[in-house]
Amino acid sequence: MTNLYFVRHAHSTYSADELNRPLSERGQEDASKVTNILKNESINVLISSPYKRAIQTIEGLTGIVGIDIVIEEDFKERLLSEKPLNDFDSAIAKVWEDYSFSWEGGESNVVAQNRGVRALERVLERHEGKNIAIGTHGNIMVLIMNYLDKKFDFTFWKQLDMPDIYKLSFDNRRLIEVKRIWDKGQEKPDNTSHVTSL
Repeated sequence: MTNLYFVRHAHSTYSADELNRPLSERGQEDASKVTNILKNESINVLISSPYKRAIQTIEGLTGIVGIDIVIEEDFKERLLSEKPLNDFDSAIAKVWEDYSFSWEGGESNVVAQNRGVRALERVLERHEGKNIAIGTHGNIMVLIMNYLDKKFDFTFWKQLDMPDIYKLSFDNRRLIEVKRIWDKGQEKPDNTSHVTSL
């Protein structure tokens, strides 16, 4: 069994610099909670998006498990558009309504999803049988989960917490179970018993 712990990053202090935007004070407090939850999950591998806020959300585990974080570019957040959009809510709704649509300079759902799934496939191939924590972002995380099960959709994305943790259990490439474990560390079955394969 391979267990992936997708960790949506904690709250960050807004800046136009997507790559280096740091966690806010609240985000740092929540990152400590993430560490406390995952330190009991026998994590063997740490992987993160290159974005600072994703790295900071899981870096508390490095000293506990004694390993460094491996950066995986393809777990970075989906690029919605090249330039800021006036109405983010309607802009993000539009790309989820039409998976092939993209704003100027941005990624469509199809393009971003394919990128994320390629990264997922590499992780499953390289780290079979391991417990892997992955620091990532809400949209790309849900797009990957959506590839595995269509119920993980725009509505699901909108109800995510920041941070949030979802444990995906695979038997070889077959998704067996999805559990949310962010809520104070209590595992919550999420309509499990999947039969999806990569």
